[in-house]
Amino acid sequence: MTALRVLIVEDEWPARNYLVRLLQQTERAEVIAAVASIEEAEQALAPEAGASIDAVFVDVRLRSPRDDDAGIVWIRSLSQAPGAPLFVLATAHKQHAVEAFDLGVVDFLLKPFTAARVSACMDRLRERRRAVATSKAVPLRMAARRENAIVFLDLDEVWACEAAERCTFVHSSRGRFDLDLTLSAIAVSFGRTLLRVHRNWLINLARVLELSRALGETSLLLGSAEGSSLEVPVAKERAPAIRAALLSAAPGVRHR
Repeated sequence: MTALRVLIVEDEWPARNYLVRLLQQTERAEVIAAVASIEEAEQALAPEAGASIDAVFVDVRLRSPRDDDAGIVWIRSLSQAPGAPLFVLATAHKQHAVEAFDLGVVDFLLKPFTAARVSACMDRLRERRRAVATSKAVPLRMAARRENAIVFLDLDEVWACEAAERCTFVHSSRGRFDLDLTLSAIAVSFGRTLLRVHRNWLINLARVLELSRALGETSLLLGSAEGSSLEVPVAKERAPAIRAALLSAAPGVRHR
């Protein structure tokens, strides 16, 4: 079996580098990225990053304004999403073991790490990967909420997904509806169909009508040429990649 593609999320530099070294020594892991924060991890998992991650090693107590146990909270938000990677909790806090396995993590790796324990962890990951259906098919529809009803949207109807005020919404040709999943979980579920253009926005590239730039700010107009539309901001650091992705599928304007 080929090496598993691994992401490490650990905010302590010595522990992060040591885990990278131990994983590489097993010759069964390819470390795609080793990052210090959830924000960096989400960037590494984003479809536009171009890396398909098989397993994520996550510390519990990352330096995060979101939560003291940010690693656990983050795993909970992603673990049930279709297409989510496998998770390993790598931490010094053994009191989280029961909660970790309730979340469905493959292994609970206690610090200080050892070569033998990391090797055994890789064995478990490979066994779980063999046992789990490996189909990566993108869902054909998205389920959302409208009051007491569940609404089913074809992906062609979806314009964008937005995170606002601790809630997540989908904007579509049929209106705006509530979602239960976080933006990160949605991105994992739908792969390259929905691209992250901003911390609070995912967009359906096929529904972009215009790309505009004014006073140093980039924005997108999404929707239907015949009907309503939606303006979405693009983060400065993502603007060049989004422009390139749009123009690569629509010849006619120079890439600059």
